Amino acid sequence: MKTILITGANGFIGRHCLPFLLASGAEVHAVTSRLPAESESAGIHWHQADLLNEAETQVLIAKIKPSHLLLLAWYVEPGQFWTSPENLRWVQASLSLLQAFAQHGGERVIMAGTCAEYDWRYGYCSEAVTPLLPKTLYATSKHALHLILDSFAQQANLSAAWGRVFFLYGPYEHPNRLVSSVIRSLLRGESARCSHGNQQRDFLHVEDVASAFVALFNSEVRGAVNIASGKPVTLQTIIHKIATTLHQENLVQFGAIPVPADDPPLLVGDVRRLTSEVGWSPRYDLDQGLADTIHWWQDQLANTAQEKQ
Repeated sequence: MKTILITGANGFIGRHCLPFLLASGAEVHAVTSRLPAESESAGIHWHQADLLNEAETQVLIAKIKPSHLLLLAWYVEPGQFWTSPENLRWVQASLSLLQAFAQHGGERVIMAGTCAEYDWRYGYCSEAVTPLLPKTLYATSKHALHLILDSFAQQANLSAAWGRVFFLYGPYEHPNRLVSSVIRSLLRGESARCSHGNQQRDFLHVEDVASAFVALFNSEVRGAVNIASGKPVTLQTIIHKIATTLHQENLVQFGAIPVPADDPPLLVGDVRRLTSEVGWSPRYDLDQGLADTIHWWQDQLANTAQEKQ
């Protein structure tokens, strides 16, 4: 039986990975800085640790001795993660975890990368063809970690893969990110201030992102693999769909937020490795995914309103 350790288990992607990992029949260990409620713990062995503390990492790995490692933990505060020095700390923490994992007999490791590693001037992002040109500290840190992972894995005889995440949305998304911020504004009867919305992006529901990571995790595929839908959609289309569902089209303000001069018009992932080699396919199309996310936010806002009564 596999003994799996997942980091970032309370995070946006991590919490959605847990049911898929449990369904695989593995012994699942999850590390977090804040233990969840008992209702969220069924079947999971939870561990509380600060992964930025190397001593705690060493103790954790020595205790669990995982055969498989899914490393998702990182600093992802919206608006800050692109340039934050915290990225450097997470490179160091990830490498400490990787070394300890190998020293205690680890076999396969999967880490989360980002589409921002690619040269965005190309628009279409293929693992085998598109040049890599990270432009931010976040993207550079991820890219550097991937290079080290590849080299170390060969040296330590580890099986390793790198999931490059594109754009995602869904339940538990940070309220300041695009899809969630538009939904929340419209549910409250407030204006949704947006850019022109002509940018084409590759969006995937977070549950599909999680199932893709677990499928990659359970496969023998190595190296970089795009975690994406392969289907570009304009931001305007996404926002229109949300507004139409909520009958709040008049509250959307396109062009209210400026777009950076270097904002690429197109970013879409080549998903042939994910679909053909890993054998993964999504559960949600865009309409289903947005409906699920809207329902989740409706429940959250209703619960908040009840708590205030």
